[in-house]
Amino acid sequence: MDIKDQIQFILSDDGVKKYVVLPIDLFEEMSEDYFDLKAIEERKNEPCVGLNELKAELKRDGKL
Repeated sequence: MDIKDQIQFILSDDGVKKYVVLPIDLFEEMSEDYFDLKAIEERKNEPCVGLNELKAELKRDGKL
């Protein structure tokens, strides 16, 4: 079944789309994508760290 066939809309009394009903797996996938993109956006100006520097930092902190 096509995903478009699984999406339902709840309309106002005058026929305007007000809400959408999604299959839970699609909602979870979209939510995960949203939060991933939001995290990327928030961190886009952070300085980059090289792999060797990251490994050294993780070892120093006892996490590796």
